[in-house]
Amino acid sequence: MAIVLEATSRADLGRGASRRLRREFKIPAIVIGQGKDAISVTLDEKKLIAAALKDEFFTGVELKVNGESINVKPVDIQRHPVSERILHIDFMRV
Repeated sequence: MAIVLEATSRADLGRGASRRLRREFKIPAIVIGQGKDAISVTLDEKKLIAAALKDEFFTGVELKVNGESINVKPVDIQRHPVSERILHIDFMRV
């Protein structure tokens, strides 16, 4: 896994919290899978866009969440219908 992204866990959930994050150029995301609890995280928008432009992003990414490494791959990316800005991303544990 060549792509490593720093993520921050978040406890503030919901539409309003996600909108506040996007105003600060952060992308809300969730990590699911392998029978473990889902983790809500926040990613830096510029770093995520730079990573998403590479082909290997869709085969696997390493997320660093609070000092813990999680190998994931993107399952769903939600984009704005006009600007195509990333609004939310779902990752599945590998």
